[in-house]
Amino acid sequence: MNCSVTFEHNLLRRIDFVTLRLFVAVCESGGIGRAAERERIAASAVSKRLSDLETALGAPLLQRHARGVRPSAAGQSVLHHARGVLHGLQRMQNELGEFAHGVRGHVRIHATISAILQFLPGDLGAFARQHESVKIDLEEHISADVLRALQEGVADIGICAAAAATAPAQPAASGGSGGLVSLPYRSDALVLVAPRNHPLAAHKQIFFAQALEHDIVGLHNQSSIGAALHQAAARSGKALRQRIQVRGLDAMCRMIDNGLGIGVLPDGAFALLQGLGNLTAIALADDWARRDLRLVARDFDTLPAAAKLLVAHLRRAESICPQPA
Repeated sequence: MNCSVTFEHNLLRRIDFVTLRLFVAVCESGGIGRAAERERIAASAVSKRLSDLETALGAPLLQRHARGVRPSAAGQSVLHHARGVLHGLQRMQNELGEFAHGVRGHVRIHATISAILQFLPGDLGAFARQHESVKIDLEEHISADVLRALQEGVADIGICAAAAATAPAQPAASGGSGGLVSLPYRSDALVLVAPRNHPLAAHKQIFFAQALEHDIVGLHNQSSIGAALHQAAARSGKALRQRIQVRGLDAMCRMIDNGLGIGVLPDGAFALLQGLGNLTAIALADDWARRDLRLVARDFDTLPAAAKLLVAHLRRAESICPQPA
């Protein structure tokens, strides 16, 4: 028998879900004693299981330091896969319970605020009416956290800006796509929003560099819009005068209406939020202001049946719905 096959067979027989859960608990709590307390098990039993796991894998998984332990390089890899296995097991348990109550599928989506505000209410509403037995969980996150959730198995489908979804493969912890795959979803255009009495309000279209003389109400720096503004300012050689930072587009509009600066948000979002103040939108002439949003997954072919149905529905919505001008 091939040595690698023998190793894999022995490994599968020696690793169990309890050991993986304890290993994750140790990594998250930073200590064997703390993990034992959290899991209500003797510290010696945790230590023994981790020792057996290291023996089975043939590599040290933890590094000791003054305040406890942290995963080694090999431990980081095991932690990533262990979380995926445990999340998968939890999903299986949840979905089996849902089948007993008549639910025929459960899809977890993590998406950016731009997608949630502009497109998902209509798209998910139509899907829910066609598939009443499918349960949908939707959470709002910045692009980097959407990718991380997919890598860790917390979400089935992600929706984020193409710049993040198609980034070169890097570990999700560093903000990269981590080898995830993506499909087109929708497009939008970023616009500059200002009070109607602002000096820039007379323009129909400007380049973002012209706005850098004014205070900016910005989103979280790790958001796709926040990152785009910082990059545009760096290319122009000017400073980004971001005096106020908010986490929501509605809060941004309220700040702008009260004279605290100008801001950038998607045109579809502004169409929904402009009633929050006496505001106007100015088209941005920059190429980067036209954005693509993408559906992201580990592997679309291996998604659960309900998630595949939803992806197909969202792809049809993308093809038949008019895009923002």
